[in-house]
Amino acid sequence: MVMDDDVTAATITLAPDVEEGLWTERELTEPSSFVTKLTVARTHAGQILGGRLLDWAGDRAYRNGAKWPRLDAWTTNEALQRYYLRQGFQQVRTVLEGGAVNGGPRVSGWLAQRRTATASHGLEDGTL
Repeated sequence: MVMDDDVTAATITLAPDVEEGLWTERELTEPSSFVTKLTVARTHAGQILGGRLLDWAGDRAYRNGAKWPRLDAWTTNEALQRYYLRQGFQQVRTVLEGGAVNGGPRVSGWLAQRRTATASHGLEDGTL
């Protein structure tokens, strides 16, 4: 979580587990961390907070021994997909079959990953 005084400017979650049915069994044997819930407040848009948080996630995943930070995005959100590509992620594939964890149809099946690496993201990591 990135705070600006007492306001939450941005958040990200880096999880060890992933929604079933997205990644193959072979992919899941590779050490990975999964990026979810990347959000930047509209009041803080344009300050590269999202990119810095993705760098933090890659750095944290690297330090935890993971090979990949991986993510999924809505299959219909092409602007978000382009954003992740600009941040150095590579599309793996799009999964359309299956259902969502809430029982509805799968909408978040655009899969991407990038190599983990140390990064100078400029964020203080209070989770260590």
